[in-house]
Amino acid sequence: MATARSRKPAEDHDAGLMGIQEVAKELGVTMRALRFYEDKGLIAPQRVGTTRIYGRREVARVRLVLRGRRLGFTVREIKEFLDLYDADPEHVEQMRRFTLRVRQRIEEMEQRKKALEETIEELRALEKEAVANLNRATQTPSAG
Repeated sequence: MATARSRKPAEDHDAGLMGIQEVAKELGVTMRALRFYEDKGLIAPQRVGTTRIYGRREVARVRLVLRGRRLGFTVREIKEFLDLYDADPEHVEQMRRFTLRVRQRIEEMEQRKKALEETIEELRALEKEAVANLNRATQTPSAG
């Protein structure tokens, strides 16, 4: 009969329970970031005394938060999506709002892309002009 003490760490990991250091390492974030997400109400790890214990649900929520941040959503927007997910078992309202926000984000990114492309073209024109001026200035006069 196995006791809790005789379990291997891998078995604890398989059970989905991890400490803050393990979660931070697995997800490539700092412990400070995890505490920040907790302070903002995005995650709610269990507590055993002062130790934070993360189950599969909380790790999945952190992954969603990180994905949202990578896609450019604010902490407030991510919290709204997560809150809607918890409140609506069918996730209908969450998907409506999420779809709307994704469309808005795509439009913002398309505008940025256009502005970047215009800036790149302008820089290329300036570079071409500068190189031409430099070539004219450094050409040696031909004898003739």
